[in-house]
Amino acid sequence: MLAQILAVTIFVIMFGFIITEKIERHIVSGVCAILTLVLVFGVGMHSVDAIIDTINVHSIITPEFWRVTGEGGTSSTGVNWETIIFIFGMMVMVEGMAKVGFFRWLCMRIAKLVNYQIVPIFMTFMVLSTILAMFIDSITVILFLAAVTIELSQLLKFNPIPMILSEIFCANLGGSATMCGDPPNIIIGTSLRYSFADFITNTGLIALVSFVVILAYFYFVFKKDLKVKEGVVIDYASLPSPESAITNKAGFVVNTIIFIVAIVLLITHSTTGLTVSCIGTIVAVATIIAAGKDAITLLKKVDYKTLVFFIGLFVVIGGLETTGVLEILAGFIGKISGGNVMVMIAIIIWLSAIASAFVDNIPFATTMIPVIKSLSVAYGVDLSVLAWTLAMGTDIGGSATPIGASANVVGISIASREGYIIKWGTYCKKMVPATLIVVFISMLIIYFRYL
Repeated sequence: MLAQILAVTIFVIMFGFIITEKIERHIVSGVCAILTLVLVFGVGMHSVDAIIDTINVHSIITPEFWRVTGEGGTSSTGVNWETIIFIFGMMVMVEGMAKVGFFRWLCMRIAKLVNYQIVPIFMTFMVLSTILAMFIDSITVILFLAAVTIELSQLLKFNPIPMILSEIFCANLGGSATMCGDPPNIIIGTSLRYSFADFITNTGLIALVSFVVILAYFYFVFKKDLKVKEGVVIDYASLPSPESAITNKAGFVVNTIIFIVAIVLLITHSTTGLTVSCIGTIVAVATIIAAGKDAITLLKKVDYKTLVFFIGLFVVIGGLETTGVLEILAGFIGKISGGNVMVMIAIIIWLSAIASAFVDNIPFATTMIPVIKSLSVAYGVDLSVLAWTLAMGTDIGGSATPIGASANVVGISIASREGYIIKWGTYCKKMVPATLIVVFISMLIIYFRYL
């Protein structure tokens, strides 16, 4: 009981400081991680094993960390070093591509294609974010699109924040459509043995219907912001050609190939068995080799503060997971739903969405899987229906807050690094309504299609 109280208290304190933004978030999560290790596992549990398991460094030297050969589920105990290494690798790749002018070339190519009009660019990027996130990790999508958006905003003199917010939401929405699009889906698919086709024909349909509504929602919400800054006149004829953005033709070709290889590896990783940490390492090493003498400069540009924030967050969430707080939360569903399937679905999707807005959805999804299995057996409910409900709740709920999903943290971090600060209030004001809309649509489709 003491360990649970300490774990919850530390989480609430961490969350409070992050919201106030008085102290940098990586410092907050780092300090709270240390408090979790000392107070929760040390004072509350008197368990050295819990500390070792939560830090989880030993997982890196296991063969399964680099290539999965069995059919077991995905473990998310403690720090998820697969995620950390993958994010690092993608950051290195993005820096390498940016250095040779890839993103500036791409943004100018897209801008030219739609005649440099901001609203068409806004719409195009939402579609692009959704489609890419269906096959590529949403973190990668946002690393890519946020960089392009900021480059484009500097050329066309508009505020990039509305585009970045819509891209983040669409990346999370697109990720819900397939098994490889979002970590919770990978966990659900491997644990319950569902295929790529199972997801695309179930959660994929829900995501498609939701996207149409969300496209209209963000357009009306940001319509007034989708214009060139007042008093600024853009001489479109004088804008540089896309090709002029390329600073190193050989490097451009090499880094583009690395990017394509990364996409192929991510799409096929369930077939090849390569883990995301392995793919991230391959991408990072290839980019560093391609950079040559500029490798050190490239590595210095990596956003290490975000990586520290993730590590601290994983440790604090590990405290909630190890002490059974998340399990208690999940068990609540079984007690109050009774035998009413509609109530059960409503509880799962809304509880999953709300919890995922504040708690990392990877451990939450992992904790919920045995719960939906037992609910299926106890009440004769189709397990797949509960699985699609859990997937949509965890995937979409994470969009509601800046720390709800990895893509959110990365997108906000990229914007902040370029001087565009997205505060909690600004983020939640636009994203919470969008999240509620999609969760409600998802619940209705599940009701009408499966019940």
